[in-house]
Amino acid sequence: MVERCDLNSEQKNAVEYFDGPMMVLAGAGSGKTRMLVAKMAHLLDVQNVGPYKILALTFSNKAAHEMRERVSRQCGINGHALAITTFHSFCARLLRSEFEYFGLSKNFSIYDEDESKAIAKSILGKYGISPKEISPYDILSYIDDLKNKGVYTGRQNLEALGIDVDDPFLKYFYEYEHELHRSNALDFGGLITSVLCLLERHPHILKRLQSRYEFILVDEYQDTNKAQFELLKLLASEHEKICVVGDEDQSIYSWRGADINNILDFEKHFTNVKVVKLEQNYRSSAHIINAASAVIANNVLRKGKQLWTENSEGEKITISELETEKDEANFVVKTIGKLRSAKQEKYNDFAIFYRNNFQSRPFEDVLRQNNLPYRIVGGIKFYDRKEIKDVLGYLRLIVNPQDSLALSRIINVPTRGIGATTLRKLEDLASQLNISLWGGIAKLLEGTEDFGIRLTPKIKLSLKNFASFLSECIYLCEKNIAPKIIFEKVIHESGYLDELRAMRDYESAARIENIEELGRAIEEFQVANSGAMLADFIESVTLDTTQTKDNDNQLGEISLMTVHGAKGLEFPFVFVVGSEEGIFPSSRSLEDGQNSVEEERRLFYVAMTRAMKNLYITFVRGRFLWGQLKFNGPSRFLFEIPKENTIWVNNKTRISNEESDARGAFDNYDFSQTVDHERYLIKESSPAPIQVGKFPKGSRIIHSVYGKGTVLDTEGFGAEEKVVIIFPDGAKKRFLVKFAPIMADQK
Repeated sequence: MVERCDLNSEQKNAVEYFDGPMMVLAGAGSGKTRMLVAKMAHLLDVQNVGPYKILALTFSNKAAHEMRERVSRQCGINGHALAITTFHSFCARLLRSEFEYFGLSKNFSIYDEDESKAIAKSILGKYGISPKEISPYDILSYIDDLKNKGVYTGRQNLEALGIDVDDPFLKYFYEYEHELHRSNALDFGGLITSVLCLLERHPHILKRLQSRYEFILVDEYQDTNKAQFELLKLLASEHEKICVVGDEDQSIYSWRGADINNILDFEKHFTNVKVVKLEQNYRSSAHIINAASAVIANNVLRKGKQLWTENSEGEKITISELETEKDEANFVVKTIGKLRSAKQEKYNDFAIFYRNNFQSRPFEDVLRQNNLPYRIVGGIKFYDRKEIKDVLGYLRLIVNPQDSLALSRIINVPTRGIGATTLRKLEDLASQLNISLWGGIAKLLEGTEDFGIRLTPKIKLSLKNFASFLSECIYLCEKNIAPKIIFEKVIHESGYLDELRAMRDYESAARIENIEELGRAIEEFQVANSGAMLADFIESVTLDTTQTKDNDNQLGEISLMTVHGAKGLEFPFVFVVGSEEGIFPSSRSLEDGQNSVEEERRLFYVAMTRAMKNLYITFVRGRFLWGQLKFNGPSRFLFEIPKENTIWVNNKTRISNEESDARGAFDNYDFSQTVDHERYLIKESSPAPIQVGKFPKGSRIIHSVYGKGTVLDTEGFGAEEKVVIIFPDGAKKRFLVKFAPIMADQK
């Protein structure tokens, strides 16, 4: 029997309902994962439903693994018997099992962003289009949008999906899909749309799935796109025992194709929907919850929830106005130091959130200067490093010899004399014969015809040796030899490690260590997945490259990240920096209109609700952006926070009460004009950057990086004028006025 005594009444209500479609609106920190685990356990242990009858879908392998482990522990069953997986993993597995129905072989590759970009570049080259005219990103963005809406080759009635059939970019989509098919490959979006196509054209497969999966559970439903919604609608149409769990107030991925209307309109697409609201927050203090709830209440696109908590009132939110980015960074780091000294907190209890990656630099500078440990969450990931992509290119090609992009990547890595000219000839041959690059090489090496390709004896021998080596590896893979053995053969016999060792420098040594780490990852995968083959490892890596690292942080580092990267995390102490108009909300959202501003507000809400104990929000008077010093003004979201939940700190670090002058100075701020960027460019009539030739000795200035200072000396005039400025720490700096990010301190 499943223990449910730790669930509140609404969670129990959600756990025990199975009579039809249900939508659980789970507020931030409301225990949705605990509820989902309990619901699955209730199905298995109380309702005696077989594990094969349940399908649970989420968006990250980490979340799926965690849920699988928790259900397995609670019910005492083998976790591998549970169909708890991601949308993409579910679709990949289905397509491999039904490969004969959709036109690719079972060992198809899954292309990542770089490989998709390579195809887009090739298409542009084919049409003689310069990247300056149309970039690969433009094509891929268009293709992603189509696939997010459920478009696949051969789909009818595109107009009904909002697609302009006369759009000239549509031909690039079909070219792109043809190239994928020729390489026996799919991209991420294609995993979903290929399943839609499969189920549309082969109803018996859909019928089998509907019969098997009587109960469907979906986590993070607010992040689904149209294609994923369409898939769920098909799967659930037989029994309609679908439970979606999400929070429209945390829908922050429209730029990835997520459609908030999926959750807003759920009740229009299913009949007799039961709606349960999880509104009790277990994470944050009352001040934080009340403040966040007040902010998000300004959105129109929402179902409506009112979070509450039994946690203590806690400390009020501190909103601080600083002069410059450097002042902001110094304030944050100094505050962290004070909190650690006073409360003996660990470094990993602190997080700094920013809207854009470029904002991290001043914080990194100050943290390094103070010798404080920190990490950038979402930096360069292990599987994005060149040497790892190279070795994985070999392994992917071994699994799927028709993967032309993988072959193009590694055919001359390490250098073996098969240069770009030779590769182009081989690619042209493959294109003429309408076969993969590997197939073209095989045809050429048969020797029955030279196809007009003239290779030097040296290049031909190198190509033959390479093909022979690769054929041996493919044979081992087909014989289901352990992945680690194939990996060892690749790195040693390909010459890759030898080339790195010959370089004898620090960078090559680091790359060797990374390759060794990849070997350990393969070994660990083998141990954790008995009987797993190389194809299983490659698929696992491909589907898992977007996951955030565990927030275990054993080394005790301060975490720096974008707010998007903070989704799903929590920290006792959170600093939300750069809270200014044009930054947060972003300038693009101000141009795009109300819906975009609402998404920015949801993002701000996500930032606020990550904090458990203390929340600090900062903004600066002047920020150097796009080559100009700008006064954007504080974010509109700050004025949506009730005064009773905040303490404002002005730029002279004078703490005041709820009726503070610091806040009052902005009470009449006009946000309706913030889309006009010229409004923020410094003009002579407003606090202005010092004009060339107007620097008397003794004048006071503000530098966007170094803060306030005093002019000690000047030399030259006009465009050549230079100044020497002394700053409060005694540092003297010389600047060329026309380029310096300085302004007059008119206070």
